[in-house]
Amino acid sequence: MTTTLYGLKNCDTCKKASKWLDRFGVAYTFVDYRDHKPSPETLVEWAGKAGGFDALVNKSSTTWRQLPDSRKSPGSEAEWKLLLREHPQLIRRPVVITDDGTLSQGFSDNGFKARFGIGK
Repeated sequence: MTTTLYGLKNCDTCKKASKWLDRFGVAYTFVDYRDHKPSPETLVEWAGKAGGFDALVNKSSTTWRQLPDSRKSPGSEAEWKLLLREHPQLIRRPVVITDDGTLSQGFSDNGFKARFGIGK
């Protein structure tokens, strides 16, 4: 199974997820989405799998809190795509996608064990 971990190289949660994958021998590719911004099409796909753009965004982040109120309620898919291309760090991380198309966000030891069938 091919796994891609999308996140930020300086993000502590992404580092924990990478270390977990290394520890359990799960091969993966890491993509820093500040350096390689997701395409608008990718953002729409992720939002669809995550349950919408609202679910894709970390609204407790410093970046979100610093946005002007007018940017915090995008009224269209186009506005969401623009916002997330301008501020990819708003995407809740890490985003983990396996070659079967399954997407998950965030990291927890138990969540990853369930996701990758470890310890069953």
